[in-house]
Amino acid sequence: MSAPARSAVTAAELLPLAEAALPRYLAELAELVAVDSGSYSPHGVNRVADLLATRLHGLGFTVERTRPDPGHGAPVGDVLVARRTGRLTAAAGGRRILLAGHMDTVFEDGTAAERPFAMVGAIAHGPGVSDDKGGLLAGLTAVEILLRAGWDDCAELVLIATPDEEIGSPASRPVTERVAAGADYALALECARENGDLVTGRKGVADLQLVVTGRAAHAGIEPERGANAALAAAHHVVALQELNGRWPGVTVNVGVLRAGTRPNIVCPEAELRIEVRAGTTAGLHLAADAVRALAAREVVPGTTTTVVQVDLCPPMEDTPAARAMYAVARGAAADLGVTVGAAATGGVGDANLIAGTGVPTLDGLGPVGGADHTPQEWLDTSTVPTRVAILAATVARLGRES
Repeated sequence: MSAPARSAVTAAELLPLAEAALPRYLAELAELVAVDSGSYSPHGVNRVADLLATRLHGLGFTVERTRPDPGHGAPVGDVLVARRTGRLTAAAGGRRILLAGHMDTVFEDGTAAERPFAMVGAIAHGPGVSDDKGGLLAGLTAVEILLRAGWDDCAELVLIATPDEEIGSPASRPVTERVAAGADYALALECARENGDLVTGRKGVADLQLVVTGRAAHAGIEPERGANAALAAAHHVVALQELNGRWPGVTVNVGVLRAGTRPNIVCPEAELRIEVRAGTTAGLHLAADAVRALAAREVVPGTTTTVVQVDLCPPMEDTPAARAMYAVARGAAADLGVTVGAAATGGVGDANLIAGTGVPTLDGLGPVGGADHTPQEWLDTSTVPTRVAILAATVARLGRES
């Protein structure tokens, strides 16, 4: 990464603006958390999109709403894409920066009323307060304070907010990948790790289905005429689980096993659902190839096994480009006397899809929070000004290059 053509606005300069913005941040966070916006609640997700759109229009963004095709799944809310053109062309060193977050939560309708937004000291609680409503608002606030500081040194700022990240982004994925294709850098707005670390790597996931075909027979009269698919599946489970530990950072999990219909029938068919996770694309392919090799073995005479790849989410690899972005964010944090580490996680998110298009990606840019997906979910609002200033300064440093 080349050095900026001139000194960008610093986190220290931005911190007073971030501190002044905290009351509005908290008020808007309470408003967002009060909206039930589970992945399967499109009306709630779209209400969140309405609130974000109003805020983005006020910051000079143009906003586009797309209702994605759910395919064979349940309907989801809109994908929101907002754009604001900077003062620099690409030829003049301007860069396109993508901010990415999601509007959906894992919680059912009614949760916001059962567990309303609440503050216990500086700790905020409520459904989605950390994952990812606090992060989304951090992105908006970072843009706001940059503009107040007079910064406009980029080619374009783009923000995407998705409606279905918590269920794997099946409907929004094409939109995310299309928007990401034009970006130079991506900053994902999931909240920081509990110790404040940023995320430089996320494992990718391959979902595989194994279908074992055997031959039915009467279990009491002529079992020798059958070929037991359940027995073959059991052999596969043991062999598949033994793949764990073969490659660093690669895990294989047999999460679902279904077989048979009656105890007096030799089982003619079984199904296994496998999840492979790896920090690199090469690791995913190695493990998936090993699964296929195991499936090709006839572990029970008369049975056959076929493998179908149900889904593939690319890893967000810990690359030199991601590390260069981390160095920029770490430098912004150091300007405030804050040390931020780099972490890798096995969880996936929209950052995986963005990184899969080849865009350098850094995640965990939101405030510090935790206990996601649980009733104890929390956000440390005392970290909001610092994390917003770090995020804003990182955007400023990345927005213009020589």
